[in-house]
Amino acid sequence: MGLSKRISIRQLESMQGGMTQFYTPQSSDETMLVQLPANAIENLFVHRKQTDQLLVVKGSFVLVTLENRHYRYLPLSDRVPQVATIPPGVLHGAINLSSEPCLVVNAVLRHGQPNERDYIPRQRPFHYDLDAVREALNNHFLSIENGETFSVTSYQ
Repeated sequence: MGLSKRISIRQLESMQGGMTQFYTPQSSDETMLVQLPANAIENLFVHRKQTDQLLVVKGSFVLVTLENRHYRYLPLSDRVPQVATIPPGVLHGAINLSSEPCLVVNAVLRHGQPNERDYIPRQRPFHYDLDAVREALNNHFLSIENGETFSVTSYQ
């Protein structure tokens, strides 16, 4: 069975225990805490033998993927407990336009030995559309304010 080449975003399920909300844990081979600095615009990465599972625990950022010579901008924030799953072979980057750093937990699934080339940033073939990034973030926060629910979304 081959791995899907789609980024998926799904809301975490939870259960209430007293006043505390418990969210579904993510299976992983290793877990990293990643800090994306304020006002950061990262280049692209691609991992050949690794699936990233990203959960924002503080702040917000926009996950960028390059598909068919077009960028897709996927906003994520600590306001909605969602996991973005990035399978091997998918070019992706990150943009944090906020004045605050963003903290992300990456629950990594390994599909073989890591290759150090997987962690070397690749130059963007063309500039990000920062107006589209701002619009994606604004729409994300408007949806939250309007009480819209989030479900599983796949991006190809």
